[in-house]
Amino acid sequence: MRYNKNVLLISFTVFLITSCEVGPDYVRPTVTTPVAFKEAKGNKDWKVAAPCDDKDRGEWWKIFHDPELNHLEDQLNHSNQTILNAAANYEEAKALVDEARANYFPTLVGTATLTREKQSSGSSSFVSSSTTGTATSTQTGTATSTSGSSPSNNISTTHSLVLDGTWEPDMWGSVRRSVEASQAGAESSAALLASTRLSQQASLAQYYFELRGIDTDQKILNDTVAGDQRSLALTRHQYKSGVAALADVVQAQSALEAAQAAAINNGITRAQYEHAIAVLIGVPPADFALLPSPSNIAPPAIPLEVPSALLERRPDIAQAERLMAQANAQIGVAIAAYFPTLTLNASATMNGQNYNRWFSMPNLGWSYGPQLAETILDGGLRKATVAASRATYQASVASYRQTVLTAFQDVEDNLASLRILKDEAVVQEKAVASARLALRLVINQYKSGTVPYSSVITAQLTAYTAEKNAADINYLRMTAAVGLIKALGGGWDRELPYRVGT
Repeated sequence: MRYNKNVLLISFTVFLITSCEVGPDYVRPTVTTPVAFKEAKGNKDWKVAAPCDDKDRGEWWKIFHDPELNHLEDQLNHSNQTILNAAANYEEAKALVDEARANYFPTLVGTATLTREKQSSGSSSFVSSSTTGTATSTQTGTATSTSGSSPSNNISTTHSLVLDGTWEPDMWGSVRRSVEASQAGAESSAALLASTRLSQQASLAQYYFELRGIDTDQKILNDTVAGDQRSLALTRHQYKSGVAALADVVQAQSALEAAQAAAINNGITRAQYEHAIAVLIGVPPADFALLPSPSNIAPPAIPLEVPSALLERRPDIAQAERLMAQANAQIGVAIAAYFPTLTLNASATMNGQNYNRWFSMPNLGWSYGPQLAETILDGGLRKATVAASRATYQASVASYRQTVLTAFQDVEDNLASLRILKDEAVVQEKAVASARLALRLVINQYKSGTVPYSSVITAQLTAYTAEKNAADINYLRMTAAVGLIKALGGGWDRELPYRVGT
């Protein structure tokens, strides 16, 4: 009995020290940040970025006030297969957290057995046994016979139940570090889900505006075809009147056919964008169509001077930061392998010819005791594992800092694009007005016979190019606006008094 008391004392003492936790505690590394965005001069509200992925991004695409885009984004949020895949991976990551937490608790295994035995007192015997609870059965037997013998049969039944309990106390925090790593992994998966959703939403919006830009190009091409048809009719009239040469008619016909070919070719790019949108919203391209709708809307008002708090909304930064925490916890798991493990075992056995006799003392047996195990020689395995875990953590730190730098670049690029495209749009609109005026003047001069038809063709091409460039700049501004929203993590707090640009 004295030994049993000592065992209980040792076990209780070990239980008390299970609060030990080896390995470094996680501290988020610092990153170098600029005072303000280069492309948003005058901003003094920048602060060190910290992941804050739990902020609601909202339905940011509604700031464009396009009902068709709103409908498509709603379909994407419910049917996009990439988002559904990321959501399933997140659910798996949450299950892995529960799986890691299960190691906190003891394991109890029960085995119930029913055995029926038949023995003969003569020269032949046969034994049969069946087991339930362990899903196994065995049958063995031998038989001999002697003439004139008359065996006497005896059948007995035995019921038994065995309970085996095992518990490995978390003496050095290995389980706690594993749970910490799994929790960080699940949070990383949540951030990846948010990043995937934002990426798919932004891709849809950009494809949509690019498609509408192609619709605007198509309208310009159609107008060019109509203008070339009028020019061809005028040239034929001039030719019949003896004012123009046959070469002018041929040139007009050639210009018309070239414009018609360009108008037809434009449909290839439009179809590709339409198919891409269909895949994003989770439907076969054959079952999806968008009616042409030329658009010449300007980008919405967007804060051009954005404090770093908005950068905190980026889910890719949150994901990189959580991966660092996960890698840090794995260092503790690796270090815990240096220390001995304690396993507490207990077993109870009950036997009897019927269930009612299980709990009678002659049929009841039990045992318990601790087991302490330590790896004495492993050829440097644990040392290498710890070194690999530390290297993995350092790699995750570099990845986190690179993600932050890339985020800065992403915002700067889109701020620069919006600023430059806005200035370019103003100049290009002037170029369109000048090209249209020059075309009207050249046509009037051609009608009066003072310039050749080649001058008309040149003026038409200049006007078409100017109008197409203006339309392209417009939808590039729209896609840059989407890019900035994505770079900022999906939106901003419209309640804050930021200075906005148009």
